Amino acid sequence: MTTIQAAPNPAQLWRKTYWLFALLLLATPLVAMQFTSEVFWTASDFLVFGVMLAILGLLLEGAARIGKTIRARSLLMAGAVFAFLLVWAELAVGIFG
Repeated sequence: MTTIQAAPNPAQLWRKTYWLFALLLLATPLVAMQFTSEVFWTASDFLVFGVMLAILGLLLEGAARIGKTIRARSLLMAGAVFAFLLVWAELAVGIFG
C-alpha cells in the first residue's frame, strides 16, 4: 500500500520558525545574566517580554491572514514589528518620556 505524504505547509513552518526565534530571543537575557551583572531582569521583565512576543506573533499571523496582497501583508507586518520595537524601546529606556 502506498502512503501519500502531503507537502509541508509553509504557514506551519513560518509559525514554528517564529516561535523558535521568540523563545531564543526571550532566553538571551537569561543567558547574559549568567555571564555579566550588567543584565538584570526580574520575572516580571520576562513575563512582559513574553507577552509582547506573543502579541507580536498574533499580529503577524493576523496580518498574514487579512492581507489580500503581498504588499498589504508586508505593510501590516512591518507596522506590527515597528509598533513592537517602539514599545520595547519605550519600556527599555523611556525614549518618549
